[in-house]
Amino acid sequence: MGRIGRWSTTVLGLALTTASCGSDQPPGAGEQLTPIQRAPIPDNEFTPVELEDTVDRLVAEINASALRPMRMAVVLKNAAGFWGPVVTAATRAMAELGVVGSVIGPIALSEDGPQPDEVQNEQIAQAVEDKAEGIGLAPFGDLQTTAVDEAVARGVHVVTLDNDVAASKRSIYVGTLNESAGTTAAETLLAMLPSPPGTVILHGSTDEAGSAGLERTQGAQDRLEAAGYEVVVGQAHWDLSGETDDVEWMTAQIEAADPPLVGMLGLFNVSYRCAMAAEAAGAKVPIVAFDFDPITVEYMRQGRIRATHIQRQYYQGYLVPYILYGIENLGLEATKNILAPQMVDGTRVNTGLDVVRGDKVDDYNDFLSSIDANQ
Repeated sequence: MGRIGRWSTTVLGLALTTASCGSDQPPGAGEQLTPIQRAPIPDNEFTPVELEDTVDRLVAEINASALRPMRMAVVLKNAAGFWGPVVTAATRAMAELGVVGSVIGPIALSEDGPQPDEVQNEQIAQAVEDKAEGIGLAPFGDLQTTAVDEAVARGVHVVTLDNDVAASKRSIYVGTLNESAGTTAAETLLAMLPSPPGTVILHGSTDEAGSAGLERTQGAQDRLEAAGYEVVVGQAHWDLSGETDDVEWMTAQIEAADPPLVGMLGLFNVSYRCAMAAEAAGAKVPIVAFDFDPITVEYMRQGRIRATHIQRQYYQGYLVPYILYGIENLGLEATKNILAPQMVDGTRVNTGLDVVRGDKVDDYNDFLSSIDANQ
């Protein structure tokens, strides 16, 4: 799950990029649409072959149908850092599809202005007013339920990514399955730990309002405790003082750990703070992280972070326009049937994780460069 940073002090324009068929209007009903052709992806050990095959099947079915024009918007929390690859991928997909579309963001707020969820709700409503037939949404959570349901009631397809609005009438969620992702991260760390007893610090979420982060944290905690370790969980922070607060808290926990600390696991893009705290406390223990922030990468090069877990946010951004276009041209159930190899419980597409170990940092960077997905 990606998080937005501290709000800036000015309100920026909403539309970042536009991919269109050469006009700001969709082609007319009688105009011939060109069959979709995807940009080739170089073969690489990190290429998610199953996801690629699924998109190819979707394209083949769409191309065999009566292609129709479409207007769509992808509404994100931010456009930089974790979100940079999402912007690149969504823009690329819309260009390949030949739709009129835009990536909307970032959210830039004043300290005493509206809350981010309120601004995002306005962005959703504006996309509907601008005649979008499909919206890809990276929501803040259930706070977007009403806005999503109102869009659906207006005939707009909504597909969520990164975080979900499960109680809403959205069609499909695309992204990480957080509980299983937490379990996977815990298993990566377990392979590096001495036998219990021992304490593991989990830099995750205790915030019940942030269900996705809590699910990921719970998945990791349950797995580590089942293996016999004492788990201390701390809330990651994204505000201006978050780094200082997180590092100081973890440093104190390292020094007070009983039984002694044997490992650390971070579950968000600020996971590198685990390494900062370990340095401050003089602790040399295995550290496993999440996401591919440049600071995390540097700690991996130094050997301080042993492995990280990438959420394939590029593929989340890339899949969403294709899924929206599939729903519009093939129908929801036909699109779900094509997505079936990656779907769980009928509504969620699992994009999976890349587990990247320290000796594979350069190889993974090369892979990201090959698809223009570096953060």
